[in-house]
Amino acid sequence: MTPPAGGVELAQVNVARLRQPLDHPDTADFVAGLEPVNALADASPGFVWRLQTDEGDATALRVFPDDQVIVNLSVWTSVDALRDFVYRSAHTPFLRRRREWFQRPDEAHLVCWWVPAGHVPTVGEALDRLAAVRRDGASEGAFTLRDRRPVPSVN
Repeated sequence: MTPPAGGVELAQVNVARLRQPLDHPDTADFVAGLEPVNALADASPGFVWRLQTDEGDATALRVFPDDQVIVNLSVWTSVDALRDFVYRSAHTPFLRRRREWFQRPDEAHLVCWWVPAGHVPTVGEALDRLAAVRRDGASEGAFTLRDRRPVPSVN
């Protein structure tokens, strides 16, 4: 694992609304991919932590009133490590199929922010950052992979 730059790590959360419930046949390929994609994330360079239940994923967690909305929360050593996993790994084919399984978001669905190395973000913290990027756009405290912010210096 690459050590975090400057004593900080990158937290990210993304949320998505399923087109169909997890037990629907249209969602079967997504569900079948959860275990291998999560294992890939766990073994990826720069991976630190991810939110999961005893079953090994976070699909059972309901953090919104809408049961069709699922959440993914993780920590990485850098933006580059996260981008490599998302766009340059066996995760990418699943990403390309996201419109089959998820509704197109009408607002920001992903946010990143820097956390002190070793910090495990809470779902509440993550949802606050998501609300901030939705409300104010990208900032030093809540940004996207397209509008990333530099690693802050830690004294």
